[in-house]
Amino acid sequence: MKTNKERILELKTNGYKISFENVFNLAFENYKKIAVYAGLLFLVTTVFLGIISVLIIAFTYGIANFQDLIKPENLDPKNFSDEFLMIYIASVTLFSCLASPFLAGFIKMAHCAEIDEEFHVSTAFEYYKFSYFKELFVATLTLSLLNMGIASVLEATGIPALSFIGSLTVTLLSILTVPLIIFSDFKVFEAINTSFNLVLKQPLILLGLLIVAYLFLLTGVFMFFIGLFFTMPFLYSTYYAVYKSIIGFE
Repeated sequence: MKTNKERILELKTNGYKISFENVFNLAFENYKKIAVYAGLLFLVTTVFLGIISVLIIAFTYGIANFQDLIKPENLDPKNFSDEFLMIYIASVTLFSCLASPFLAGFIKMAHCAEIDEEFHVSTAFEYYKFSYFKELFVATLTLSLLNMGIASVLEATGIPALSFIGSLTVTLLSILTVPLIIFSDFKVFEAINTSFNLVLKQPLILLGLLIVAYLFLLTGVFMFFIGLFFTMPFLYSTYYAVYKSIIGFE
């Protein structure tokens, strides 16, 4: 029996065939199994982190300064200093890196649902083990820097659409990076390179799946915004379905 890495090597050389309909159906059926549980976990975690963030900012700047900081006129990006923007970008990037193992846990949750294995809150935090955490942290940091670099270069052309297309391209090409790390034990750059290589074998189908996943996610905004927390798991079910359909498991 071939290992995952042996099969992946063959896929990189010979390519593969996938069906949009089959992958979407797998993602949607899987999503229905985790939607409520994962949605509630997203909601509770976001509220908790939001409260902690507000308290930290309030005590850092002082209550009076914090109230002044959140006035609408002070939230206009045009009024932000270069120093503030740098701190903001660095903070968002750091948060994304720290949160990446948590989000990877939802892909694992989707896997558990697929094989009828019980999952718990601890499943979402499973990849904070150091062996996985460092790979996911560096992978997220690398892709974030790559994304920002490409977006900045394309934005300099004066055509905003190019910057968006650049960001979308990086997101699409890296769709398999996290699953390769958590399911196939790939290292950071091996996972990124393999993801790019495999996605380029079937870019249009995978782009269609990614767009549908984001459109589905955005429907949550129209459900009093809180629905976003319950449509979000579909994105991670899609990541899982793509990995399972292309690579599978031993």
